[in-house]
Amino acid sequence: MKRTFVAGLLSTLLLWPLGAQIQNQPDDGQWPMAAKNYASTRYSTLGQINTSNVASLKLAWTFSTGLTHGHEAAPLIVNNTMYIVTPFPNYLYALDLTKPGAPMRWVYQPDPEPSSQGVACCDTVNRGGAYWNGKIIYNTLDVQTVAVDANTGKEIWRTKLGDINLGESITMAPVVAKGVVLVGNSGGEFGVRGWLAGLDAESGKIKWRAYATGPDKDVLIDANFKPFYSKDRGTDLGVKTWPGETWKIGGAAAWSWISYDPTLDLFYYGTSNPGPWNPEQRPGDNKWSSTLFARRPETGEAIWAYQISPHDMHDYDAVNENILLDLTINGQPRKVLAHPDRNGYLYIIDRATGEVISAQTFGYVNTSEGVDVKTGLIKWNPTKQTGYNTVRDACPAPPGVKDWTPSAFSPKTGLIYIPHNNLCYESQATQANYISGTPFVGMTVRMYAGPGGNRGVFSAWDPVQAKTVWSVNELFPVWSGALATAGDVVFYGTMDGWFKAVDARNGRELWKFKTGSGIIGQPATYKGPDGKQYVAVLSGVGGWSGAIVSGGLNAVDGTGALGFVNAMSDLGKYTTKGGMLYVFSLP
Repeated sequence: MKRTFVAGLLSTLLLWPLGAQIQNQPDDGQWPMAAKNYASTRYSTLGQINTSNVASLKLAWTFSTGLTHGHEAAPLIVNNTMYIVTPFPNYLYALDLTKPGAPMRWVYQPDPEPSSQGVACCDTVNRGGAYWNGKIIYNTLDVQTVAVDANTGKEIWRTKLGDINLGESITMAPVVAKGVVLVGNSGGEFGVRGWLAGLDAESGKIKWRAYATGPDKDVLIDANFKPFYSKDRGTDLGVKTWPGETWKIGGAAAWSWISYDPTLDLFYYGTSNPGPWNPEQRPGDNKWSSTLFARRPETGEAIWAYQISPHDMHDYDAVNENILLDLTINGQPRKVLAHPDRNGYLYIIDRATGEVISAQTFGYVNTSEGVDVKTGLIKWNPTKQTGYNTVRDACPAPPGVKDWTPSAFSPKTGLIYIPHNNLCYESQATQANYISGTPFVGMTVRMYAGPGGNRGVFSAWDPVQAKTVWSVNELFPVWSGALATAGDVVFYGTMDGWFKAVDARNGRELWKFKTGSGIIGQPATYKGPDGKQYVAVLSGVGGWSGAIVSGGLNAVDGTGALGFVNAMSDLGKYTTKGGMLYVFSLP
């Protein structure tokens, strides 16, 4: 298969018929970007592996990365080659799928700055890359984006986007839309100024940069900016809703997922928490933190925004995935995005206008008391408001009912499959002092299991009826991505190392395999050169949730890893460090 074939597929995505439902994306059996497609469905039309035979799934081959920090990336599969991006030092491996055992074709070593590890809030993870026109494009921890020749492993271009001395890093997987690489920074816990940038995919040249705080000209807000809700209208709100010049160190990074609608020519992403965590140091709405943006890929121009959690008091961010769907809701066809937020509400939003159609809880929530869809405002619970007072039993905890871990959607079942958490916490604010490149948090936190004692849940959600259809409790937070297939099988991994397949319609467990380490990676499936369907996932515990193991933290100090250690003190009894790719197929 030639590289032009995949380039042609991406062109087909851009020319997708106007009348087609966006969730029914073209699929050639490959996996060219972390989210599978622009709609971020993480759904494959492959159905060779199905509910009747998945119990026979066997290990086909493995590949060791030789690294032991958290492995969060999705494998890419293009032109009979699998590409793996590792955590720091961000190696890119190319594996030849045409040969037994998929031997390594080449490895690209970007040699990122070692000191960048010191500004990685929550482990030195990387969430993957994207294939575009013969290139694998991905980010390194030290705030660089690189393009590598997919055939040879030779570097084509490298662009520095930020400064680790300011606390900036990059962990997200880029998306390429209309020849523009979309990438944002991490560092909300280090007092960075959040941004998302657009780079020319052929040269790496920076075309534009949209900040999330500051005056409208920096946020790329102009006369075409039309938020649906009055609360998000006004001039220079990225300055006026912050005290003094604190917007310059206010966080609102763009470290997670991006989706793109070629028909509306809009891409969607969320910004992170405001900094510091201590809300008493930043009175006001703190725009545009914890906000969903819709922008044009070629210019970065903002078309609408919706601040999900104004004056975010719980580190809820708004960075989770936005699954693009065309649905009939209340008898009307709607172009929507489904956004399962950390604050515990699954938002169904009109992706053309930013109107909230529904917002219902998909886990246990007591930090707020509902979302008014007429005003777009969340109603915070004043008894759970964080600050210098001690707050106990606030649910969900800062990782939210769901963190970055991406959901999947099946057009066959019409359901969204959500990996998520069941965590509560106690907190007390402290004075945070800003020093460039050092933590800027101002909050002492301890997390623990929520109601029922299980710390994780995997559930199926009906976006039309706005309700949970089924759910499966897990011992630990479900920190892997989800994968849905035409075989009515859904895959996900657990932090104690099980890779599982469940029935997409009822959640019944169909198969599981014990890997060598906890799974926080994103599963992918593909059609091999032999015509067989394969399923692949990276095993390697870590990330924020698994830092106690990957970072060797002392379980006695429950405030470690921003309070996550307290909830995960027993993880080391169930799994150990690792870094292994597992690939499965039918016999």
